[in-house]
Amino acid sequence: MKRAVILLSGGLDSSTTLAIAKNSGFKLFGLTFRYGQRHKFEIISAQKIAQAYNLADHKITEIDLRTFGGSALTDDLDVPKDRNNGTMNKSIPITYVPARNTIFLSFALAWAEVLGANDIFLGVNSMDYSGYPDCRPEYIQSFTSMANLATKAVVEGKQSIKIQTPLINMTKKEIIKKGLKLGVDYSLTHSCYDPENDGISCGRCDACQIRLRGFQEAGIKDPIKYCNPS
Repeated sequence: MKRAVILLSGGLDSSTTLAIAKNSGFKLFGLTFRYGQRHKFEIISAQKIAQAYNLADHKITEIDLRTFGGSALTDDLDVPKDRNNGTMNKSIPITYVPARNTIFLSFALAWAEVLGANDIFLGVNSMDYSGYPDCRPEYIQSFTSMANLATKAVVEGKQSIKIQTPLINMTKKEIIKKGLKLGVDYSLTHSCYDPENDGISCGRCDACQIRLRGFQEAGIKDPIKYCNPS
């Protein structure tokens, strides 16, 4: 059975990616990061999803990106709220975490080498996200090239790394429909950047609005709770 590392945030996209990888016959090893994010409830969601899919292993790794800050997710900066789609797409938002996917993929690459896994699954999406530079196809291609120069296993001909991004060219509507077809329980997922103290999603941040719009376009009610769905 082919092994793969999957970066599991607990969000809608990573959960759908997990379902796609599972359906493709991979034995999955989940990797989640506690990196100082204000939306720490996503870690609880990741644990629930990992249990629901009976992953071969699920590691939660500590990296404190608050050391550097520079993002509304890891610093004392306001999370943007009530922005329309046009505004979201004008510039890279303050919720971008500097080099986050590069850091995460580097950890995943290290574990993949130890496991003898050729595949790393990542739920990035270039269609519905707010211009994050590390969600673009060209970034994934460049990291893949680097990964295939970086490890002992590759140099010795024992491994060839592929970064699998099955959602990268899908709309949120398409992602949701794909996930439902594969039986994803979206009530377990968490997407909000600025949840209430009890974990209820705000309904107003970019992540909530993109998610809500995706469910609306898919003609399906979002199963999670919102304190103020816009």
